[in-house]
Amino acid sequence: MQYAMPRAPLRLLVLASMALAVTACASAPPIVAASSACSALLPEGWRTPVPGAPLPEGDTAGDWIAFADAQTGQLDKANDRTLSAIGIIERCEARDAEAIKNARRKTRFLGIF
Repeated sequence: MQYAMPRAPLRLLVLASMALAVTACASAPPIVAASSACSALLPEGWRTPVPGAPLPEGDTAGDWIAFADAQTGQLDKANDRTLSAIGIIERCEARDAEAIKNARRKTRFLGIF
């Protein structure tokens, strides 16, 4: 008695093994980027708020003008911190995005083309 293997399962087996071989050649490992702490780039002293100028001791117009000028200077410091912090974090995020973009592999046909 002669046994013959059915052709359909044999063809499916050949196709499945070829599919596995092709994916092994053409696939690339995933790129995993750890979330970086861009906020760690900010100076530690910026965690404390910018203090206001001390109120004037005298009651003359010159004392109040000096106070207003000092208060404006403190406000300028606070606003500069905000703008600088936003700029630092934006540049850090752009740097990380560029690194991830450059790290991606170019997909090649069968790993050689």
